[in-house]
Amino acid sequence: MAMKKQAILPSVLLLLALFCGSWARCRAHNITAILEGYPEYSLYNSYLTQTKVCDEINAHETVTCLVLDNGAMSTLVAKRPLAGIKNALRLLALLDYYDPSKLHALPSGTTLTTTLLQTTGNADGNLGFVNITNLRGGRVGFASTAPGSKFDSTYTKSIQQIPYNLSVVAISAPIIFPGLLDAPTTASSNLTALLEKAGCKTFARLLSTSGVLKVFQDAMDKGLTLFAPNDDAFKADGVPDLNTLSSAELVTLLQYHALPSYTPKASLKSVSGHISTLASSAAGKYDLSVVSRGDDVSLDTGVDTSRVASTVLDDTPVCILTVDNLLLPKELFGAAPSPAPTPSPSAAPVEAPAPAPEAKAPSKSHKKHHSPPAPPIASPELAPSDAPTAAADKADTKTSAAAATQIGTLATIALVFSTWAMASLA
Repeated sequence: MAMKKQAILPSVLLLLALFCGSWARCRAHNITAILEGYPEYSLYNSYLTQTKVCDEINAHETVTCLVLDNGAMSTLVAKRPLAGIKNALRLLALLDYYDPSKLHALPSGTTLTTTLLQTTGNADGNLGFVNITNLRGGRVGFASTAPGSKFDSTYTKSIQQIPYNLSVVAISAPIIFPGLLDAPTTASSNLTALLEKAGCKTFARLLSTSGVLKVFQDAMDKGLTLFAPNDDAFKADGVPDLNTLSSAELVTLLQYHALPSYTPKASLKSVSGHISTLASSAAGKYDLSVVSRGDDVSLDTGVDTSRVASTVLDDTPVCILTVDNLLLPKELFGAAPSPAPTPSPSAAPVEAPAPAPEAKAPSKSHKKHHSPPAPPIASPELAPSDAPTAAADKADTKTSAAAATQIGTLATIALVFSTWAMASLA
């Protein structure tokens, strides 16, 4: 019996360790939900939501948030464009775990750590890094890596930690370097010129000639995400002949390439289910679904899929992303055929009847499309950029469901194994 116990107990302990490890990995953090319990940081939290930096933070497994109280945040945002504020918030998100103990015990007393800003490619050289240094008197200082930067920002207190994934600590002042808050804004940008420079000249021309360009421009103030196909997408095999579309269908197709909200790539990763496009109306749903695999994000129309390739403009509340393929709504071009069911291996073979003369399937370019009523050219009512965090709520639901499924499975295995082990010991 003693030998049996020695053989079984290590297995039980191993299983429980695996269960606990999986539980820890399933715990997703939500920075805005954490800060809701701290009203002194409400302004910082509000701008995390408006700029969608919260989605970037939540998407990283390991991150330290340097949080500003309402007084310091008011100084940062005063008369600043959201694009500049977004860069400043990204610089305050460190891509490593720093709790108070680690901050006060830095090797050599100083370190450089990368931030969300560095990952965007918008920071020159190493300006997307932050210098953390132990100062005299037990203080911890934070500064930009720009030459001549001073440690005007210092650690003030710990807010919350989820070892070793999320650490939230308060600092006394923002971290600034010259040019950080001077990001280009939508107001100073020409939509057509941006698209042409990004290699989307055909799409830009169609927007201008169809009148849809004005719809997009009118939507910019309230929120707009544009999926711009590059020029090669219009030349790909199987792309329908757009000259066969009616004016109403062309307008619908172009509006299908836009969302009536600010949804940058990081926010798309947290989307679950279908999202409505500007083409959505009583004539059809005209929605998209998002497929995320790591850093890759694709859009599924029900007819085809397209990869989100690059970011042309990310300036709250407007985001312009390029896509590799033309987005073809199933309401115009028909749904993709479902795969044939796989026959059961146990089923007896049945002699097939003589085949009828084979009819060639129409190519993608000859699929029948149905003409919906022309959607209104006036800009529809759009969700404000500072609306409640619906995207964050969806992300929480999606993550919680996945975590619950995994944890439930592991719990069942652990229960069965423990029951067997106890029976064997008895």
